[in-house]
Amino acid sequence: METPNNRAVLCGHVLGAPQFSHENHGRKFFKFSLEVERLSGAVDTLPILAGEDILEKCGITDGDFIRIEGQIRSFNNRSPVGRRLILSVYAEEMACCHDGPENDILLQGALCKSPVLRRTPLGREICDVMLAVSRRYHRTDYIPCILWGRTARQAADLPAGTYLEVCGRLQSRQYIKVLEDGAEERTAYEVSVMDAYILPEA
Repeated sequence: METPNNRAVLCGHVLGAPQFSHENHGRKFFKFSLEVERLSGAVDTLPILAGEDILEKCGITDGDFIRIEGQIRSFNNRSPVGRRLILSVYAEEMACCHDGPENDILLQGALCKSPVLRRTPLGREICDVMLAVSRRYHRTDYIPCILWGRTARQAADLPAGTYLEVCGRLQSRQYIKVLEDGAEERTAYEVSVMDAYILPEA
């Protein structure tokens, strides 16, 4: 793994064949979706980015059950209709497996803005935070996280710059975005946090 402060381990079913994404420094990258079942039976459909060399080692096809180890990466897509934060799981290791579903995320980073405490329509307290997670070459990934219940209330008063370690799962969520010429359905990705710890400053 490249850095210990950003770790993602996923086990799930490949949905569709990998499609070419881009080329960087002579290395080709491909994207595909991975379906990971939750304990509740709901399914998260997660975006995966993998190098051609990683795909060739594994030889995956649609429907295969695989294990991926990597890290969450973010990309700020500046489009004419506004900026969008694009998340994906960058696969560093990948192999077919026969274990059950797995979705484990561990992140260490700083709050890059003040947390926002709110309530769901059912009255449950949640707290939205944006975690800035550093990686090599002076780059940073910005990863949205959601904390629940007592953990949400504790995080709500933390100032920007607080360094946290969070553990949870990466989830997908459908929402409606209202645009000038109508509305469209979009998918958001965020880390649903189960445990959060304050760390000394990095």
